[in-house]
Amino acid sequence: MSPDNVAIAMVYFVQGILGLARLAVSFFLKDDLHLDPAETAILSGISAAPWLVKPLYGFISDSFPLFGYRRRSYLILAGLLGAFSWGLMATFVDDNIGAAVSIFLSSLSVAFSDVVVDSMVVERARGESQDISGSLQSLCWGSSAVGGIVSAYFSGSLVEAYGVRFVFGVTAFMPLMTSAVSVLVREQPFSSSILFTGPESNRSTMGVFESAKRQILQLWGTVRQPNIFLPTLFIFLWQATPQSETAMFFFTTNKLGFGPEFLGRVRLVTSFASLFGVWLYNGLLKSVPLQRIFFWTTLVGAGLGMTQILLVTGVNRQLGISDEWFAIGDSLILTVLGQVSFMHASKLCPSGVEAILFPSLMLIGNQGSVTSRALNISC
Repeated sequence: MSPDNVAIAMVYFVQGILGLARLAVSFFLKDDLHLDPAETAILSGISAAPWLVKPLYGFISDSFPLFGYRRRSYLILAGLLGAFSWGLMATFVDDNIGAAVSIFLSSLSVAFSDVVVDSMVVERARGESQDISGSLQSLCWGSSAVGGIVSAYFSGSLVEAYGVRFVFGVTAFMPLMTSAVSVLVREQPFSSSILFTGPESNRSTMGVFESAKRQILQLWGTVRQPNIFLPTLFIFLWQATPQSETAMFFFTTNKLGFGPEFLGRVRLVTSFASLFGVWLYNGLLKSVPLQRIFFWTTLVGAGLGMTQILLVTGVNRQLGISDEWFAIGDSLILTVLGQVSFMHASKLCPSGVEAILFPSLMLIGNQGSVTSRALNISC
């Protein structure tokens, strides 16, 4: 494996392993700051904000090299920012404002590093065969999945054994791996004098904006096509549907008595379910039409989503199914369906605009998630 690919794999691994603090954040907001479900949803929703402007990070990285580098320097900065934010959570944060700032900075760190490493993947896949491009994408997904499985295994047990501050402190070291592997990125340095002074600078700057304008027009022309616009609208509406995630967290911990260790096991099961969804798609469903995939995953997912009513009302116990097993089974199946739908959405991208259209689809999905959180708060 080349040094560049090692760096790419490690950045994705860090993205997955940062899930170590996900349960800790939820318990910190509920038990330490004593927030109610609506306030917890607001602070949790702040983590989605940096992901809404991902194209901006790509423009900054491409157009304004930092200390002469467009990739390496920004990876170092993102890693340091992430370590700083989690360090604050482990030591000083003890109110809503501090938590909001730290959550925002940690999310910004991950979002920026994600854009940078995605740019590296696109650069290395350009001009390569489909097999090589697919292998590189599999490396990204696999590295993130491994990190997610590792973090899921330890997330609950560490919170239960050592507390949330300890988990935040451990998490603070993870983004430093992003900074460390940046030295493996092979990149030609850019001269600041070339970029920012003289007539050549003006032409370079104009070229940057002309390129951005062409990309935006190309993206708009693609999205306007009915076979792209309608599925994109579906993705937005799908993600914007109100969800009970925060309310269910309070219910399962306060009413059903689920502890951090058990919730960590649920996350571990869903992590493996996500991998199974990837295998299921690649092995059996890749050639299935997009419309059919969306129809059946939506139909089955809607039906299974309503089974949470059984858990809330206790009907599952009358059927002889414990709360724990019911929660695990429900999360497992819904995760598989969501992963299959997400991967199939990549087929929307026509050849030649994958690098700009797919991130835009993810951006629309993130906007839908923010809308969903806003609807949850207002309900």
